[in-house]
Amino acid sequence: MANRGAELLIGSSTEGWRAEHFIAPLSVGNDLLFDDDDVEDVKKNPSGNELCKCFQCGKTFGEKSLKTHMRSHTGQNPLSCTVCGKIFTHNGKFKMHCRTHTGDKPFSCSVCGKAFSKKQHLEGHTRTHTGEKPFLCSVCGQRFTQKGSLKIHARIHTGEKPFSCSVCSQAFTLKESLKRHTRTHTGEKPFSCSVCSQAFTLKETLKIHIRTHTNEKPFVCSVCGKRFTGKGSLKIHTRTHTGEKTFSCSVCSKACYTNETLKIHIRTHTGEKPFSCSVCGKTFKCKGKLISHVRTHTGEKPFSCSVCGKAFTLKYSLEDHTITHTGEKTFSCSVCGKTFSRKRILISHERTHTGEKTFSCSVCGKTLTRKVHLISHARYTKTQEPTQVKNHFPAQFVVKHSHRR
Repeated sequence: MANRGAELLIGSSTEGWRAEHFIAPLSVGNDLLFDDDDVEDVKKNPSGNELCKCFQCGKTFGEKSLKTHMRSHTGQNPLSCTVCGKIFTHNGKFKMHCRTHTGDKPFSCSVCGKAFSKKQHLEGHTRTHTGEKPFLCSVCGQRFTQKGSLKIHARIHTGEKPFSCSVCSQAFTLKESLKRHTRTHTGEKPFSCSVCSQAFTLKETLKIHIRTHTNEKPFVCSVCGKRFTGKGSLKIHTRTHTGEKTFSCSVCSKACYTNETLKIHIRTHTGEKPFSCSVCGKTFKCKGKLISHVRTHTGEKPFSCSVCGKAFTLKYSLEDHTITHTGEKTFSCSVCGKTFSRKRILISHERTHTGEKTFSCSVCGKTLTRKVHLISHARYTKTQEPTQVKNHFPAQFVVKHSHRR
């Protein structure tokens, strides 16, 4: 007796119709066959629709779809990709896969002309024009244009992180995030600049880098109008207006705008200087200081004034110089109202009100409000190594000396 293969459910739905079992071998060659005698005994509903039920899992399909579905039970994979060898049970999925090799994109947007390899991708894209967002989050009510986006969003509420790193076990919400993270272990940098050949691990980082060549700064601060190459840079800059400092030091409680700034600050406590000059061996707390220092060896002055053409080694030196042309004084004292062209001059001025004396001579113990005053004080003696009273300023801001004999 042949194996029982499926049930034929008569009618457009199972309601009101009885199930007729038929005998059919699961497969002959690459096709799933039905027993003709049993099929002929089946009564048709008025519309002639027939639903076939898989006897193994209970799912219902049209006759053609059932043939495809049964391959998932029999293990048959009649469709094999000649390029990569991947196998498929469904002809439609096989066709879509082939497009990943051919680059074929048969579905194009009638609004903007953008082409897609899959119809559902076009449907999702079309909603960016119509504004339709049919997929609703049941937790927070946020809506999405695509079902996949909703699925990813739901992980914020569930805390699900299904993708984990095989090296360090760090888990991620997105597969793409894991892929990017893996490069931190492999050192892979697949995205390189066509201008200077510098390589990057992320495509987005490359896009931001290219703007250093084009001088494009598409992100503008709504408060002061300053422009930036990256959205992240604008976000960090905005905190200088809001005063938000979300990263604080566990040693002295100093607050910083960014996590990177906090890392650099912590090195003032640990004394760590991981960046060293290959020419003279001098070490630095941060990479930016090393880059600036290297220019003292190379003589490079990449920052030039657009008014007079004078060039500078440091960016902030150019900014200070520019003020000599504009005469702008944007920093004002909250106590007396006096205005200054540079922020550091304002900070120094404010100490005349507070009486704070940050800079100290390690030999005689004299304290001064400004670095320049300490330097002047040291000129009457022989200059040695720097020191300081507080950790609020880098060590190089204070000067050590010995008295003249």
